[in-house]
Amino acid sequence: MTDKKKITIVQTASSIGRPGDQRSTLVGLRLNRIGRTSSVEDTPAVRGMIAKVAHLVRIVDAK
Repeated sequence: MTDKKKITIVQTASSIGRPGDQRSTLVGLRLNRIGRTSSVEDTPAVRGMIAKVAHLVRIVDAK
């Protein structure tokens, strides 16, 4: 059985005043409020989403 790598991210800035695509990306990452954390699988798609909103989130733990 293969263990999927997980990334834990936390939202550090508000999405107010940001373009709609960045807001949608945060929702896709299961984030919608400052301080909220989310654990997502480490895939190229998720890495791209994190890169798109890198100024709004912080990677806490990459296992």
